[in-house]
Amino acid sequence: MIFEASEFVFKAPPTVSRARRVLIKPSACYPAPYPVTTSRDILTTIIRGVRQVSDADILILEGTPGGGPIYPIYQTLGYNFPRVLLLDVKDCIWVEVDNPLPKPLAVPTFWIPNVILSSDYLINVAPLKIVKGQGNLSIMNMLTLLPSSKYSGETVEGREDLSSLGINRVIADLYFTLPFDLGIIEARQKFIGDDDPVQGEIEDYGKVFVGEPYEVDSEVSETLGIKTDYLDLIREAREGLTSPKV
Repeated sequence: MIFEASEFVFKAPPTVSRARRVLIKPSACYPAPYPVTTSRDILTTIIRGVRQVSDADILILEGTPGGGPIYPIYQTLGYNFPRVLLLDVKDCIWVEVDNPLPKPLAVPTFWIPNVILSSDYLINVAPLKIVKGQGNLSIMNMLTLLPSSKYSGETVEGREDLSSLGINRVIADLYFTLPFDLGIIEARQKFIGDDDPVQGEIEDYGKVFVGEPYEVDSEVSETLGIKTDYLDLIREAREGLTSPKV
């Protein structure tokens, strides 16, 4: 679904009313304002929407590409919300989770923070980014949930071991392994960048996209004519799961 950003109000799905713990994953791994990172404003809107239907615990979880502390970045971005717990991926207990695909594209298991598994509803909130001509959207935003100490390196993606396997294949595997319930693309503006993750062109767009992560990333890519390679891999893997066995 596409909303005008100026009129966007987050209406929590009925499932949220039954949740005991709601986890929100922003894009917040750099101390730079929106549209490099998820804005405080849209997080406030989402938290308000959750509170209208539920008294669930609300968690915000993020990690940095190089494994540095996230809390100074939270402070820089103004992430201070009443009754919301801010967490750092590197401080979590990690568990190894199997990729449910019969034939993983790149990674058979992932190390992830266990708090994800203990949450009842998962929301992914990312800015609209186009990096090196490719969509960098809600599913790509899940990459910083992986602990950098398990996936060493200082590449642009921040996970050298995974990048060597083909980052789009890794992202597709991660989509199936971490089934986020909702993806929100904050598209008040577009960030168009290249090698530097915090420097690029900014264009006004005035929209907010909401939906299941694969569907919302696809809608953004189709609407803006963006090439997003990991979506093709996810679609092929989905078709393989639903195709009748001979």
